[in-house]
Amino acid sequence: QAQLVESGGGLVQAGGSLRLSCAASGRSFDDYTAGWFRQAPGKEQEFVALIDWSGTYRRYAISVEGRSTISKDSAQNTLYLQMNELKPEDTAVYYCATRDDILDGTSKSGWPFWGQGTQVTVSS
Repeated sequence: QAQLVESGGGLVQAGGSLRLSCAASGRSFDDYTAGWFRQAPGKEQEFVALIDWSGTYRRYAISVEGRSTISKDSAQNTLYLQMNELKPEDTAVYYCATRDDILDGTSKSGWPFWGQGTQVTVSS
């Protein structure tokens, strides 16, 4: 059974940075597409970023592109999301997820495995 555990969230001032981590067990980030989603209060869950199984292809939501970098450490089987120039609108619970294939679809329906989420709060 796959288990994804996020960490690294917290409270940060606008303009600051955070690095989120997602440790996986029972599932390798080198076998499937992996990514991050987020859900702000009162809003639907939305795609943030993904990385393919090889680590060579990345895709970002327009809202975070240029400010965020998704990466992974295969030896540690850990996924990361480095977020810079954080804005109050980045405040959300951030979820790590993996697909069951190597496609790059961003609809959450194609992502069967999820972590429990980590809270990111950006103060103005």
